[in-house]
Formats: sequence, structure tokens, C-alpha cells
Amino acid sequence: MITSIVGTVAALCTTFAMAPQVIKSLQTKETKDVSLLYMCVLTFGIIMWIIYGALIKDSIVFFANLVTFGFAFTMVILKLKWG
Repeated sequence: MITSIVGTVAALCTTFAMAPQVIKSLQTKETKDVSLLYMCVLTFGIIMWIIYGALIKDSIVFFANLVTFGFAFTMVILKLKWG
């Protein structure tokens, strides 16, 4: 049980950690301090976590990273648009 709680808390923290950056970028239309390479590598890593979650049939890993992918991909798009 404690393992599930720790995993869920970790998933929530890492999933929503990027939300403030996305919100700030949308408000200011500014992304000059965000590294495109970092965001691309991070997005690829998140895709790998989604695949991993699906392969091991772990819904927490799968869905947490699916949401995280949404934030990361949004940042890549915003960086390309306002870079």
C-alpha cells in the first residue's frame, strides 16, 4: 500500500511540475529561457515512459506520463512558435 501511495504522489508531482512553466509561457508569450533541446529530449523520454507503462500495464505510469506529455509537447510547440 505504501508503495502505491509513494508512486501516486511522485506521479502527481512530476506530472504537474511543468504546469507553471506552460501557464507563464502562455501568459507572457515568451520562451527564450526554455531550451528546445531539453524539451525535445524530455518529450521523447516521456513517450518512452508512456510505452513502458502500457507494456507493464501500470495505469499510474501510463496516465501520469500521458498528461505530462501534454504539458511537454505544449512547451515544444510554444518554443517553436515564440522561441
